[in-house]
Amino acid sequence: MTEAADTSIAARPARAPRRAPDDLPFTFVDAALLAGIEAARGEPDWLREDRAAALARFESLAVEANRLYTPYVDLRAASLDGAPPYLATGDAVAADKTEADDAISGEIELAEDAVAIATIEPAAAAAGVRLMTLGELVRRDPDLARRLLVDDPVLPANDKLAWLGRAAWTQGVVLHVPAGVRIERPVVLRWAVGAARTLIGRTLIVLEEGAEASVVEELVASGRAEPGAQALLSLTTEIRLGAHARLALGSLQETGPDQVVFQQRVARLGEAADLRWALAQLGARLVRSRVDNVLAGDRSVVEQVEIVFGAGEQLHDLTSYTRHVGRDTTGQLLSKGVLLDKARAYMKGLITIDKTAIGTDSFLGEFGMNLSKAARSVAIPSLEIDQPDCRRAAHSSSVGPIDEAQLFYLESRGIPPDEARKFIVLGFLEPVVARVPLEEARDRLREALEVKWAAGTGSAGAAGAVAATAA
Repeated sequence: MTEAADTSIAARPARAPRRAPDDLPFTFVDAALLAGIEAARGEPDWLREDRAAALARFESLAVEANRLYTPYVDLRAASLDGAPPYLATGDAVAADKTEADDAISGEIELAEDAVAIATIEPAAAAAGVRLMTLGELVRRDPDLARRLLVDDPVLPANDKLAWLGRAAWTQGVVLHVPAGVRIERPVVLRWAVGAARTLIGRTLIVLEEGAEASVVEELVASGRAEPGAQALLSLTTEIRLGAHARLALGSLQETGPDQVVFQQRVARLGEAADLRWALAQLGARLVRSRVDNVLAGDRSVVEQVEIVFGAGEQLHDLTSYTRHVGRDTTGQLLSKGVLLDKARAYMKGLITIDKTAIGTDSFLGEFGMNLSKAARSVAIPSLEIDQPDCRRAAHSSSVGPIDEAQLFYLESRGIPPDEARKFIVLGFLEPVVARVPLEEARDRLREALEVKWAAGTGSAGAAGAVAATAA
């Protein structure tokens, strides 16, 4: 080989390194980002120090610490360095409701970097209920804000994305219900996103001893999306339930096709507390969701149902961790996925029963329904039991096409094959729909599922559904 050839080869630009499946799809979370947030928001010293400590924790952690689940992390569909994060966001003061709406007790809507709605009914406000942005809480009640954000954290120590939220949040919601107060109607928390930006947010829900509430969380498209330009919503929800508190939370994720959604949810339950999750994932290009339940109090109960309806090349990565600490605690956890086209869903769950958790009753079920030969579902339920004195510790999973026996039964009653498939699929997902604590949201979710079914089966999805059923 000649010297000229050697020079030509040496002059070639180096190839950019390939991203590993578990590499985060952005590089802008660093000390410079925190400095920009601090300059834009003028926060107190204790919050700046907490952000810095959280950033150090974030940088030290892997995206998935569980070796059993690591092979199923795939973030390569996301590319977010072109979606710069918001540094400053609006913090409107929550006001008494003026419009007549008998269906809800309060509502807050965060539209990109602004607050579009922030209202609460006078009766709830008079009882001491607070519904406001997190930035407003820091200004109006720094002692409570510091207790919730720094002194009494509930975030899991090994969740990298939760620590991202703690380090770099710029928007947030606080719902605080005093002891003994019961909110009669649901509270709506709405996040509207879609612009080619990154919004990192936190939701704090605190129910003191004996309090009761229901919450509907809506993640929707804002109308500011740029086709083909990805956006990120990283949202951490932190729930604290005091003794005998009761919370029902329904979450509907219906964001746009270029959205990337990271959701981290963690709940700590006190004595005899009761938490009901109903989680629906319909939108976005890529979703990574993690739920951590800590049943710390004796006789506490959690019921969690999460569904996915994926189409196209959507990817949903769902993980659930439930830890039983108190005596006689109960956990009922169910994940279901329906996939069309080339969609993928990873459903992973771990129940941990500590030595202190005598009398635990816990069940984890994960079930996938593939309606195309190109779709892929993975279900990995698992148990860690350190206390043998349990009422029940069990898990179950299955992945497959539509049940032929169910299809035959409906067709034998005169129902056309396409309608029969639709009934089976929507009935498979109904357990979450029925648990959403607001009639209007339930109706909208059912309509969204119908629309997605019609869109999927109106193209290649129909052939895929037929092929998968006949396989």
